[in-house]
Amino acid sequence: MVSPDTTTTETLKLAGTEVTFETGRIARQASGSVLVRSGDNVLLATVVVSTEDRGLDFFPLTVEYRERAAAVGSIPGNVTRREGRITDHEVLICRLIDRTIRSLFPKTYTSEVQVQVSVLSADPQADLTSLALLGACAAVHISEAPAAGPVAGLRIVRSNDSWSAFATHATRESCELDFVVSAGPDGLVMVEGEAGEATPQLCREALEQALDWLTRAQKVCDELRDAAGKPKAEVPPAPELPEIPESAEQALTTALRVARKAERHDAVDAARDAMLAAVEDDADHEPLRAAFGKRKAALVRDEILRDGRRIDGRGPKDIRPIWSEVGWLPRAHGSSIFTRGETQALVTCTLGTAEDGLRVFELGGERREHFILHYNFPPYSVGECRPLRGPGRREIGHGNLARRGLAAVVPAFDAFPYTLRVESEISESNGSSSMATVCGGCLAMLHAGVPLARPVAGIAMGLVTDGERTAILSDILGDEDHLGDMDFKVVGTAEGITALQLDNKIGGLDFDILGQALDQAVDGIEHILAEMAKTLEGPAEVLPKYAPRAIRTAITPDSISVLVGPRGSNIKGIQASTGARVSVDDEGVVHIYAADEATATKALKAVGKSAGIVESGKYYTGRVTGAKDFGVFVRINDVVEGLVPNNELRDNQRGGKAEPDEFPQDKEVRVRVLGVDDKGKLKLSIRAALGVDEALVEF
Repeated sequence: MVSPDTTTTETLKLAGTEVTFETGRIARQASGSVLVRSGDNVLLATVVVSTEDRGLDFFPLTVEYRERAAAVGSIPGNVTRREGRITDHEVLICRLIDRTIRSLFPKTYTSEVQVQVSVLSADPQADLTSLALLGACAAVHISEAPAAGPVAGLRIVRSNDSWSAFATHATRESCELDFVVSAGPDGLVMVEGEAGEATPQLCREALEQALDWLTRAQKVCDELRDAAGKPKAEVPPAPELPEIPESAEQALTTALRVARKAERHDAVDAARDAMLAAVEDDADHEPLRAAFGKRKAALVRDEILRDGRRIDGRGPKDIRPIWSEVGWLPRAHGSSIFTRGETQALVTCTLGTAEDGLRVFELGGERREHFILHYNFPPYSVGECRPLRGPGRREIGHGNLARRGLAAVVPAFDAFPYTLRVESEISESNGSSSMATVCGGCLAMLHAGVPLARPVAGIAMGLVTDGERTAILSDILGDEDHLGDMDFKVVGTAEGITALQLDNKIGGLDFDILGQALDQAVDGIEHILAEMAKTLEGPAEVLPKYAPRAIRTAITPDSISVLVGPRGSNIKGIQASTGARVSVDDEGVVHIYAADEATATKALKAVGKSAGIVESGKYYTGRVTGAKDFGVFVRINDVVEGLVPNNELRDNQRGGKAEPDEFPQDKEVRVRVLGVDDKGKLKLSIRAALGVDEALVEF
């Protein structure tokens, strides 16, 4: 052991990046604290282990991750100028840390543990997620928290046919695979990420490379612990539980064969209550209650491993019955019901304007997202009563996974200029509700006419193992998730995988088993896609009746101020006169949204007239600004002026130069845009516009 005033530093060199871990100088009253440095990035990770025994029957682990505005030299923009409530981005990193370390604590350990990670200095382009994970894992390992270790986690990215760690935001925006992977002393613990329809083989290669890097990070954690670690807290032994009566086991076995969730839970509760009622009133019921729960888990797991029979009677690879429906909500732009067994998602897709995009504030600045997915898990979906307090961390995490799985096939905003909001309300839940959200979200977007690259489906895989026997389960139930050893969610198309999420509950996962689960998941996705195709195979050919009509065009940056007008007067006038919503960005991209095509077209013409948008071959109305010996100058709008040469003034039977009395100042004429001359000047023709149909004139 070392003096608490002694500073210990270890360094990790990985994939061209150097990360240092320091302990002993800052936050010395915490059970464990590690200062992580890499370039301009500095994060503080702390762990506190409570010595108070609160008599809980669960493990109270709390993880908090916060990014401070001061880390990038800014002041929060809210009224109080303090950091506000935790953001979704921070919640997602909290979940990554929690899922990395939780399964490594002993099942009998119930003392409170709190992990906090604070970003003190940051390069806005840096991979703070990897640094936060590594710091939290190192802090847990050197503390007295009795987690199996070492454990480590980091991000791995595939870009330009090569693997990289600590990738910048710019690299991640164009990468083909982006996974966050964690590993403990016995193998994989957690995986979370997205991909652009990657093959299972590429996903396995990513995990293999990540494990190689993580082994080196784990070694550094061990070295830090050897130099500055604290003795681990004692773990209470598992209590000795009594055997449940034979009659109770028979009743329990019968109850577990009830197929439907609610009826099965009622039957199990009745068997337990009958067992407890037969015990003397003054006896301690808790050991018998715990023994009953333990026996329940053993019976479920043994029947799967011994006979391949699951709670609802399915085999390991069987998927529950699926039915779906679209268009059931008359005013929603896109709507669907997706039901798989006793899990059901009610999903809508709304098409919004460019300004409806989600404004996301991060250390790197503000950005807009034009694909939004919200996942709601109301208490009625599981037959419970509880207060409604907004989305919790679970809902944020599940929604993020579903969004990642769908994002790979959503068209770019430039190609389909709508903000897309998918909202999933879980109306019934018995496992895999986030994957039902993926399937229902896909159908709702297709129904709304969103041109997805391909349909997407998701499936949740499970695992039951006793060390000798192993069963991989497709489309797991809620009880199989709770009593099993793995929750592995896979999202993909017929072409490849778009998202993964793995939570391993046994401290480590054999790589071959993961590969088998991945292959089995791909087979399941193919089956689900075929079932979805029976309802809807591709996007609707026309947009929904109530969806806004969108037009995207562009003007020169010099014309932006003309279009907007003083204090926005011109663009507001266009909106007032046409009823359309018009916006322009700093690069001159104009978006027009209206209730119908006619209104959108009218607004487009008004924008073009104000900002000087003309196209070769189109007809316009303009005014004469001057007549010269060589032709007539005509101003089409506030910005664009061109020349009508003498040979384009009249029909073929007449010639001669322009006369001022024939083409006086401000005379209205119709012209056709011929293009530009050899000097880059706009070339127009009055002759080519003679007798043109009014409907063909742009403005």
